[in-house]
Amino acid sequence: MELKEKLDTLPSRPGCYLFKDAAGHIIYVGKAKNLRHRVRQYFHSSRARDIKTLELVAAVADVDTIITDNEIEALILESNLIKRHQPRFNVLLKDDKQYPHLKLTIGDPYPRLYKVRRIQKDEALYFGPYLPASLADRICELVNREFQLRPCSDDVFRTYRRRGRPCLQFQIKRCLGPCVPGLCSEEQYQEAVQDVRKLLEGKNRDLADDLRRRMEQAAAELRFEAAARYRDLIGVVEHLGDVQKMASVTDSDVDTFGYYRDGPKLALYLFTMREGRVIGKREFFWEDIRGDFDPRTFLSEILVQYYSGAAFVPAEVHLPVDVADRPLIERWLTEKRGRRVRLKVPRRGRQRDLVDLAIQNAKLAFEQRFRVLAPDRQEILQELARLLRLPGPPRRIEAFDISNIQGTDAVASLVVCEDGVMKKRDYRRYAIKTVRGPDDYASMREVISRCYARRLREQKPLPDLILVDGGKGQLSAAAAALDELGLVTQPLAALAKREEVIYVRGREDEPIRLDRHSPILHLIQVIRDEAHRFAITYHRLRRKKRHLTSELLAIPGIGERRKTRLLRNFGSLERIKRASVAELTPFVGEELARRIHAYFSGRERQ
Repeated sequence: MELKEKLDTLPSRPGCYLFKDAAGHIIYVGKAKNLRHRVRQYFHSSRARDIKTLELVAAVADVDTIITDNEIEALILESNLIKRHQPRFNVLLKDDKQYPHLKLTIGDPYPRLYKVRRIQKDEALYFGPYLPASLADRICELVNREFQLRPCSDDVFRTYRRRGRPCLQFQIKRCLGPCVPGLCSEEQYQEAVQDVRKLLEGKNRDLADDLRRRMEQAAAELRFEAAARYRDLIGVVEHLGDVQKMASVTDSDVDTFGYYRDGPKLALYLFTMREGRVIGKREFFWEDIRGDFDPRTFLSEILVQYYSGAAFVPAEVHLPVDVADRPLIERWLTEKRGRRVRLKVPRRGRQRDLVDLAIQNAKLAFEQRFRVLAPDRQEILQELARLLRLPGPPRRIEAFDISNIQGTDAVASLVVCEDGVMKKRDYRRYAIKTVRGPDDYASMREVISRCYARRLREQKPLPDLILVDGGKGQLSAAAAALDELGLVTQPLAALAKREEVIYVRGREDEPIRLDRHSPILHLIQVIRDEAHRFAITYHRLRRKKRHLTSELLAIPGIGERRKTRLLRNFGSLERIKRASVAELTPFVGEELARRIHAYFSGRERQ
């Protein structure tokens, strides 16, 4: 999907946006209360910009989004993503030490709660970060006022314990007075500590209900000051429920899955959390899920496929539903990780909130990917035929796109849409053979000629409509190729990327402009986007193979045959790099094995 199209489909939700350059690198991470409004502001030509923003906008080639429930979550996620990716336009890299945490010293006989800026590995419990910073102070104040944990330091506590009399905090009912024997038993104090822990661990619904009952009781007894304190604490408790879905301070590594399905199509969304922080996301799509859908079996198969090739396995995997063969998969993942791995289906709390958020993001990704493949496909195709003046509804549409970087590794893609549904088994890809340099027009002419010349030789049917990605130039190149083959009446159209204008063969001077919400335009965009995706995928594959080939062929003594033998036996260039001389010798001989080993060892040291 092109950048302009993504800007038109951004959600009006809080979240984070990730700007990427042409190479796919994340160059800027930002947060927004309204993603659609905020991101589109960067590209308004009338908006005044500083030099940095001008450079940023010029470098942006793509944008990704992650939606959240509120701005606080977006801010925390922004910090995590910036630390993870370190984008070059984010000059102020945030760190959790900028934000306050609350420390509950449960390892002490009489624990206390106070604000800290740095997390240490000790017996205490840490909660946060809290945004805004004043929220941590408010919680501390309310906890000390209501639950009356000691606010003093250990040195002050020992001083008053030696004196045998409490400080002023006890007199004004802000401390239970554990420093003086007889004022508060250890059991009473630990009960208050557990209430505080319940509050800070997010068990806020039960605690809020209890506080509400206390508030109503205090009001009935005309203790209005106490009722007001309960009211304030209830507000903090309810607010805390929104704070901690995007960050925690545990050391857990967790993957959280969510999915959304409609008919045979499904979108799967994955949040990756490392050391308690959400650091990234992945999206997966299926278009041809047939038969009865069993989410337990589906997720079971997906987990096995995903983690079979994964270099890292987290301590926990959170899922929206339980999976088939869960004990077996847990044992397999545990063996792969070397430590215990658990598959969990959270029912409540922060973990469930994050699963629900993954489901929401999956639904958004689904709508963006499959937004026009609706039940009224035939009606849309009939309207498209009327618009383009076709003899009948275009049941089969074939779309082409060209992909290259500075003319290198130029490729083309062919995707097929039949009755409004993408037909993947008919997809084809082409390596451009006759064109040198970045010439999309000549490349389009070559691939159209090659494709339909073969179709004519094999006497196979032609499509109802050919769609090319581009404007007048690509349309003219494709028309010239068809004319040379004698296909002068073949319906042909092009969709220009920036203007989203449809050019039709024979009516090039009468471009068709559709409303951006038009289902006809959306259908053509989906087909065009799929052609672009398929071309990009093939282009990257060829670049990777070329890089791999050049690495091996750069070693004296290795030609095409030895390169093929090594790759066939080792499976990848990375395994060849890690191989010892003894492992290489059976395939290339000892002398060349030493040369290969020395070559890659020298590159690693550089």
